[in-house]
Amino acid sequence: MEFELEVRTAVEAVRQASRLCREVRATLVTDETVAKKDKSPVTIADYGAQALVSLVLGKAFPQDPIVGEESADELRENVTMRERVLACAHSQRTDVTEEQVLGAIDRCTHAGGPTGRFWTVDPIDGTKGFLRNEQYAVALALIVDGEVKLGVLGCPNLSVSSDGSGEAGALFVAVRGQGASVQPLEGGSPVPVRVSGRTEAGEAIVCESVESGHSSHSDSARIADLLGIRQAPRRLDSQAKYAVVGRGEADIYLRLPTIAGYQEKIWDHAAGAILIEEAGGTVTDVRGKPLDFSQGRTLAANTGVVATNGPLHAEVVRVVQEVLAPKLSEGG
Repeated sequence: MEFELEVRTAVEAVRQASRLCREVRATLVTDETVAKKDKSPVTIADYGAQALVSLVLGKAFPQDPIVGEESADELRENVTMRERVLACAHSQRTDVTEEQVLGAIDRCTHAGGPTGRFWTVDPIDGTKGFLRNEQYAVALALIVDGEVKLGVLGCPNLSVSSDGSGEAGALFVAVRGQGASVQPLEGGSPVPVRVSGRTEAGEAIVCESVESGHSSHSDSARIADLLGIRQAPRRLDSQAKYAVVGRGEADIYLRLPTIAGYQEKIWDHAAGAILIEEAGGTVTDVRGKPLDFSQGRTLAANTGVVATNGPLHAEVVRVVQEVLAPKLSEGG
């Protein structure tokens, strides 16, 4: 199987990072933290999780660069924060030193681009979902010559089963040309996932961001109305939205632009996009263009994201363009 070692390594990296995130969430987040919108536990978990992913990848693939959000500059200046991040890393890896942790974080500053092979990681996708103890994800993807080849998505608070009856903690794996699957986060047999076969737009379920600052709720409501969709949208944080569409719980995921000229980050979409595609769905931007991961650290050639089960895609994109026409004509 192509990318067999890469998949095993990525799964282990995401598992370690997800365990760290769970540990931080259980021990450092309080009601007071959430009420004050104190993001320091998220920062600690971000750094710690990114370090663990980088360390695992570095051992197996020392020549592979990584595109990530964080650098260790702040930690080198903040002793207290540095000590807390190291303690979190030690909860999963007692064998790593402070300098190894800082170096692993700094390894994630690659610029991306159209040639060569690199990984992209989002150690905590869904900051507010993490604080609310709702949905967040650890997302890791391998990109080769501008194309996403595999994605692993750890969702610590998402049920393994699509009906919500299974244990919390799902791990999704997708490999280009080999399909997509889900398994328990702590290990177990993978089960194939597949998008829904729904063809009637009016019966579709839409998922979107909880935060209106991430995706325009008003535009989404207008799109749903024009499509004749009767059900209220399902709102959840992070790339867990890609997961619920990928396994047929929902049919449409809309990430609609809220700021003119905003460029989506590749780590926010790479793992989720390949998951839906390998589950049989379709992912484009709001203009119907494929997502272009060859542009560097952002999706500079794209605007927004539309992900569907496939049969609904053309109709959804048509309505999205109709609703967003004024913004798109202004270069949004």
